[in-house]
Amino acid sequence: MSGDLVQLAGHVTQYVTAAAGAYGVAVLARTQDHAADATVGFGRRLAQRIFGVRAEGEEVPEPLAGVIDDPDDPAALRRAIGEALAADAELAAQVQQWVQDAHKTKVQVVTVGERSPAVHTNHGIIATGDGNTFPQ
Repeated sequence: MSGDLVQLAGHVTQYVTAAAGAYGVAVLARTQDHAADATVGFGRRLAQRIFGVRAEGEEVPEPLAGVIDDPDDPAALRRAIGEALAADAELAAQVQQWVQDAHKTKVQVVTVGERSPAVHTNHGIIATGDGNTFPQ
């Protein structure tokens, strides 16, 4: 496996480990959790792309199960990701592009719900609703 793929596998492993820690054995299930943060969601998409989508309750591959049980030891997962990337040049190129895009500085501000504020940076008070007063 080339040095580039080893480095890429290392980057991907960080994201997949975060997703595995958050989702457990459901990491490859197609269900969506809108509360997941960007890193966990990205890791889940990477895991699903590399290992395939599974039905909820279906077993996950052993290296992924290992990191679910012990997130502090991702060596087997990193190896499995590296092997998958080395075996499929198209997959490796796609994952490389995803990781590059993720590392670009992007800011996305999302709001949900009536009167929900959407801000990038706030150094003051944000109040929603009627009749708010603020001390001077």
